[in-house]
Amino acid sequence: MTVSNEMNLSFESRSCNEAFARSAVSAFIAQLDPTIGELNEIRTAVSEAVTNCVVHAYRSTIGIIRINVKLTSDNAAIIRIHDNGVGIENISQAMEPLFTTASAEERTGLGFAVMQSFTDAVHVRSKPQKGTTVTLKKTLSRRFSHA
Repeated sequence: MTVSNEMNLSFESRSCNEAFARSAVSAFIAQLDPTIGELNEIRTAVSEAVTNCVVHAYRSTIGIIRINVKLTSDNAAIIRIHDNGVGIENISQAMEPLFTTASAEERTGLGFAVMQSFTDAVHVRSKPQKGTTVTLKKTLSRRFSHA
């Protein structure tokens, strides 16, 4: 796997920036010529990951969310979403469908399940009080020419 292009992005953990993040990532990934369905899946997975940062990582504070996207020669997008927030104590538990640390009226606890259903792989690394990195991988069906 050779990285053919890469993007880095950072922004404040404000809910209004979630749409910006998914749009920026999908615009960058568009050079791989994904199908509309693949692009929508990536947009949704990124949206869920960024929303987790806003709602859970920084809770009632504002912090920085960083996104790194690598496009590979084997037609894959590797997307890393990182925060320096509160971290996740029990990653296995957090990834269980319907588990949430927010109130049940506000959140469904399906963020990681959605990410898993729309990507080929989801990897979560986290340390309490240090932050969390979610890595999403999606291999696209169409081939592209390396520019």
